[in-house]
Amino acid sequence: MTRRPRRRSFAPATARKSGPANTSRADPGPTVGVEEEFFLVDPAAERLAESNELVIAAGKLLGARIGHELKRIQVEVDTPVCRTTAELRARVLEGRATAAAAALQHRMGLLASGVSPTVQPLALVTDEPRYRAMADRYGQLVDEQEVCGCHVHVGVADRETAVQVCNHVRLWLPTLLASTANSPIYRGRDTGYASWRAIIAGRWPCSGPPPHFTSAAHYDAVTAMMLDSGNILDAGMIYWDVRPSAHLPTVEVRVSDVPASVDETVLLAIFVRALVATAERAVRGGVTAPPVPDDVVRAAYLCAAREGPTGRAIDVVTGRMTSAPHSLRALLRHVRPQLEETGDYRRTVKMMETILARGTGAVWQRRAFGERRNPADIVEVLTRQFVTESWTRTVPGGSRPTPDVPAV
Repeated sequence: MTRRPRRRSFAPATARKSGPANTSRADPGPTVGVEEEFFLVDPAAERLAESNELVIAAGKLLGARIGHELKRIQVEVDTPVCRTTAELRARVLEGRATAAAAALQHRMGLLASGVSPTVQPLALVTDEPRYRAMADRYGQLVDEQEVCGCHVHVGVADRETAVQVCNHVRLWLPTLLASTANSPIYRGRDTGYASWRAIIAGRWPCSGPPPHFTSAAHYDAVTAMMLDSGNILDAGMIYWDVRPSAHLPTVEVRVSDVPASVDETVLLAIFVRALVATAERAVRGGVTAPPVPDDVVRAAYLCAAREGPTGRAIDVVTGRMTSAPHSLRALLRHVRPQLEETGDYRRTVKMMETILARGTGAVWQRRAFGERRNPADIVEVLTRQFVTESWTRTVPGGSRPTPDVPAV
């Protein structure tokens, strides 16, 4: 959440060759890339470990695309730019497996959770000038900023288009949040929310759902005001859950908790890419997104964070109550033409129904917390899931397929 903006080589969606459709195979769609943030954990002590420098150094020697995050208890793992779902899945698995191997070299594991379930003092910021400057200026906000998310980047044609695409995607952010919730237990207590990360992260001036912007100039004017007022240190602190890149013709969706499993990350990326491509097509056709009031979107956000993928939801366009599964299926219908164009529709339906049936990480965490109410049980389940999934899906002759739900 707190990195400097980094240049990427995401090719814009419109870079695909023009001309008659190729009927011999599916259109691969726009480029896509994923960033995942993870906590470092010492399984023996059942506590988070402030050792990101060691793990990053080991990871780079292994070829991992791994880097710093705000706190010393965190690392970020990125995929390269991908064109197909199969390629993206392979790169997410590769990134997780290599990062897990780097952590194991130092007797640590990776914890895929939106917030930390463990009870321990707040960690120090990573020793970099920008992070130290943030801590000096924003104090307690930085002290308590211990969250891990998943960010999906999708190529678009240009920045003006990107701003209009964000207006369309904004309407579906609560649905994406609910469907990826993975942070119900915070510092040893059940928060009553499926995604407590969304509540913590939403305290920053430019966080959560963005306003409806009329143009790139409007977006830039708001950003300039935030910079001039000192509410943000630099453009990298624009934390809205969908935003145009400050440097490239891409859209970044950053609404999600880091998912507990590879399947959830891949499904999120499939939906985000299809949403962005569908929105770009609408923008090119002169269709503008309805300017839903901020208070309606915020209300839908709060409901999504609390209820997760199985509870109630608010339809942001009508303002009426619905259910989270119904909203997710409505999203599927909305992007179906794009998914069929890329050949991802059947795969997406199967993955979505499987995840709805077994639950997201929020379900896993609450099941692990169980009667003992011991956060160590969550650490054990999630770290074992991480290692088992990475091993059995990347090593030939792995012991057995990863179970849908970790045993407790």
